[in-house]
Amino acid sequence: MPELEISNLHVSAGEKEILKGLDLTVEAGEVHALMGPNGSGKSTLANVIMGNPALDVTKGKITFRGEDITEASPDERSRLGLFMAFQYPVAIPGVTVTKYLRMVINAHRQARGEDEISLKEFRQVVEEAMEMTEVKREFSKRYLNDGFSGGEKKRLEILQMALQKPNVAILDETDSGLDIDALNIVAEGVNTVSAQSGMGVLIITHYQRILHLVKPGRVSIISDGKIVKEGGPELVDQLESEGYGWITGDSELAEPASA
Repeated sequence: MPELEISNLHVSAGEKEILKGLDLTVEAGEVHALMGPNGSGKSTLANVIMGNPALDVTKGKITFRGEDITEASPDERSRLGLFMAFQYPVAIPGVTVTKYLRMVINAHRQARGEDEISLKEFRQVVEEAMEMTEVKREFSKRYLNDGFSGGEKKRLEILQMALQKPNVAILDETDSGLDIDALNIVAEGVNTVSAQSGMGVLIITHYQRILHLVKPGRVSIISDGKIVKEGGPELVDQLESEGYGWITGDSELAEPASA
């Protein structure tokens, strides 16, 4: 049974239907890439998986680890083992990184029936995760994402993932806006956590560069709210060389996906 299974999903935002009968699965330990041109529904899918209340599921089902979570709250989904790294992480002035991380860890421990983490253990696990993701220790005293660069925000997202060790991580265009050094750090963090925990990963992107560092076993292509093509890593190379025009029939998209 897949860790995450999406069946015949129809999703609307207001009067506009965005997802139109989408099917997709993520297996334990799998890296599954979802690619597609802008406006195809990629970020909508990520947000509806995590329970964004602005989106309305009109038909279909989302199942996580055998449990129907279509109507579950974002908090419930997170506690069950779903994680999302946002394309545009928000700043929370007044809440330090340390306070936020400890609150998140304790929320997950509470969901498992465990006691709160001790200060000594918290300091140890956070320092180990910071070293892996190359987040400087002084960041722990700063307000969450407040004044952070794009690369710093994305590394902090991967730091949270490393601490939570989710069953499935949704990476919504985590590669956007990163220079090559930050991209390498993010990719290494994803690969390390996946190898250590057996985490399934859904990488959502319209570029190919992160997929040379976090190598997918499966690739799905979304267009106009549906999965229109599935295959292996060879699809990444085909999109890199030919663009999306051969999938969508749009000659204007027939250019390299890395452009």
